[in-house]
Amino acid sequence: MSDDDNSIFIGNKPFMNYVTSVVIQFTTKGANEVIVKARGKFISRAVDVAEVTSKRFLKDQIKIKGLAIDSEEFKNKEEKNVRVSTLEITLVKI
Repeated sequence: MSDDDNSIFIGNKPFMNYVTSVVIQFTTKGANEVIVKARGKFISRAVDVAEVTSKRFLKDQIKIKGLAIDSEEFKNKEEKNVRVSTLEITLVKI
């Protein structure tokens, strides 16, 4: 399984879509590790997805292995350099 196959990128979709995606990765696709990734304003949603998945839907089946924080720089529409925080939450089967 490549890195992108077991990554969930958090965005504008309804919250439960992401929780369901994580659950499917572990149950149906047999992933041993899933990475929840988010940038900027979606970081809090990524934390919520990881917590709800590990404490309600897959309780005692997965745990948070690690967190990685960083920032990315890119040019916005006005050609100004913008820095955005990023977060990766790694979930693993117990």
